[in-house]
Parts: sequence; C-alpha cells; structure tokens
Amino acid sequence: MKILIQNGRVIDPASGFDKVCDIALAAGRIVGLGRVPPDFAPTRSIDATGCLVLPGLVDLAARLREPGHEHEGMLESEMAAAVAGGVTSLVCPPDTDPVLDEPGLVEMLKFRAEKLHQARLFPLGALTRGLAGEVLTEMAELTESGCVGFGQADVALASTQVLQRALQYAATFGYTVWLRPQELHLGQGVAASGPLATRLGLSGIPVAAETIALHTIFDLLQATGASVHLCRLSSGAGVELVRAAKARGLQVTCDVSINSLHLTDQDIGYFDSRARLVPPLRQPHDRAALRAALKDGTIDALVSDHNPVDEDAKTLPFAEAEPGATGLELLLSLALQWAQDDSVPLQRALAVVTSAPAAVLGNALGTLQASVGRLVEGGVGDVCIVDPGASWRAEPRELRSQGKHTPFSAVALPARVRCTLVGGQVAFDRA
Repeated sequence: MKILIQNGRVIDPASGFDKVCDIALAAGRIVGLGRVPPDFAPTRSIDATGCLVLPGLVDLAARLREPGHEHEGMLESEMAAAVAGGVTSLVCPPDTDPVLDEPGLVEMLKFRAEKLHQARLFPLGALTRGLAGEVLTEMAELTESGCVGFGQADVALASTQVLQRALQYAATFGYTVWLRPQELHLGQGVAASGPLATRLGLSGIPVAAETIALHTIFDLLQATGASVHLCRLSSGAGVELVRAAKARGLQVTCDVSINSLHLTDQDIGYFDSRARLVPPLRQPHDRAALRAALKDGTIDALVSDHNPVDEDAKTLPFAEAEPGATGLELLLSLALQWAQDDSVPLQRALAVVTSAPAAVLGNALGTLQASVGRLVEGGVGDVCIVDPGASWRAEPRELRSQGKHTPFSAVALPARVRCTLVGGQVAFDRA
C-alpha cells in the first residue's frame, strides 16, 4: 500500500526536523519526506492538517501479561492499546509464566506478536533461569531468538556474585543487562518510606533500597566494563548517583516511568490501590529531581511502565492489591503534559519517547537501528499522527487495554493519537 500523509507538522526529534510538509510511504518505508516523488500515486491519502506527525513511539517497559496471565492482559488487547497510544515498538520484561528463559518461548512470543501486525515486540530475556537468581541463562541462544537484553524484571538478585558473573559474561559478548535498582531485603514494603506511609500504617521502602543497589551496580560496572540500563529510577538520590556514574564514563542509561514523573506518595490518598505501584511513588522533591534529570538528559527515556491488573487483584486493601497500572495509551499525553508543566522544549519531550529509547536499544535493533524512533527517508514507516488540541480522560471505556486501572483516570490529558502506522500500514485509526 502507498500512503500519503499531507499537511501535517512533521517532527523528527533525532534530527531536529520540524516542518509542515507531506510524507510518502510505500512498501513499508518512507520514500518521501518533505518532497513527494513525482511518480508517487497513493492508494490512500491522510489529511493531517493541524496535527503533529511523529515517529512511532518506543516504550522500554510494557508488560503484555502473556503467556501466563491472560486474565489480566493478552497480546491482542495490549498490542491494540500500544498502537492506540502511538507506540510502534515496545520492550517487554521476562517475568511471564513461564519465564522467558528458553529460546523457544521467546520465538513463540515474537511469532504471536508478528501475526497481529501491530506494534513491534522486543523481548528481554531472563538473566537467570526462572529469575531465581542462581544460574545464568544461555544469553547467546536467547539473543539469537530475538532478545534485546537480559534482566530480572522486578525480582531483585540476592547474590552479588551472580550479578558480577552476569555482567562479566554480558560484557564479553556486548549484551546489555537491564536492572531495576532495588536491594532485596530493603525493598519488601508497599509504599515509599516517609510520613505518609507511617501515618497510614504501610510498610515502607526507603530510598536506600535504590541507592545501595546503584552503588553495587556501578562498582561492578567499573570492574567489568559491562553496559547496564537502569529501569524506572524513583529517587532524587538515585538521580545524583546516575549523574556521577555517567560523568565517570560508565556505560549506563536509565529511564523513569510516567507514574514517578507525575505523581507522589500523596496520590495514595486514602489507600487508593490505583497508586499501588512498583517502584513506589516517592516524595515531591524526588519527583522534582526526576523531572529535571529527564529534561537535562541524565535520564534517557520516559516509559509507560504498562502493567495491566485485573479487577479482583486491584480492588483489595492497599497492601494486598497487586501493583501495576495501565500506561501504554497515556505515554504520549503525559510526556506532553510534562513539557507544558516544566517548559520543556517540544523536541526534548518527544525525544524521550522516540529517538532516545531507540538509542538505548542501539545495536539490539539490528537492521532497524537507523530508523526506529526516527522519521527518515528510507527508514521504516512507523508513524504517529497526533491531534495536539484534543483533550481526553483515561476512563475505562476509553482504554483498549484489558487493564482499566490508572491513577490518572480523573485527569484531563492533552493531545490524542489519531492514527498510527507500523511498517507503512495503518495499525490504528480513531476515525
């Protein structure tokens, strides 16, 4: 199919391109950007007047809940949510059931996702078998099956020796290890340590749970020369450690979730289980530090931390409720809300959900490396068309995800995706 997108404001954050012009797509690729080939005869034209035309979003943290948790989410529903949010490429963690620690499981998941013809799926493989933290997985075989890195999801490693061996092995073969910094024994609570958790009688998780883990990771990076991506930083103290690590030249990138970027522990209110999240929401000064670090580039990417949870698991007392919230459909709106709130340049606000997360994936993208998260002639036709003047609320009936719970459900959100193209094909059209 040949598609012509006309009269939209085309923005490519990676190159700084920002111009009202046309885009021509054919055979899954962008064949014209700003100038349409004279012999181009589109089979479909899309009028994007008044809209932003962006690269498809890249989300580094999205649980699809399949296999093993189909009662909370299925590939069909969560991939539909992805393209409805303009997300054309996403990374899923390995904590499925069974765990993604065997090549056959990874290949099956990728095959199922590809048959849906929606977002591109990039799985993370388990760092240790069964995420048990004892025996390393066969990273080479998992890479061949399609894994873009290796992690423990939210399962903290008890053994520093196992982590050291994993980093040594990963460094030898150029793999990236994805870690959420959390010290095992300090990270057992349900809310951030502080006055609010004390007042509500909730078990607290101190900032030290994050900073102790970061110190360990950075010392091992210094010794091994490995590359690590830090998932969902949550504290101001953690930000300062990351900033210092980058200044030392360590190979480290990191992201922050939409939840930690916009919310604080005060949003728990009177035990609102929609705010039961991992990592826990922290104090306002932590949120301010995270927002500043995302703006100045210390934090590389913004993620949805999409984690659909079913009704039964969420409507429990706060401490017993399953942590998680839907996020894929909110990612772009909350990135733009952050830009409005903190006077962030539009190019930077869009970069943290397009080109910057694509750069985190880097070589793992293979032949797609030069064009995922980009709008470039010859690149893949992953495009998101957005109405910047729209306003909407993430109410259950508005969400395509099987998970309907989000702490942002009562908030008026700016901008809405109108159309999403993946590989030059329309994967979502709100019209």
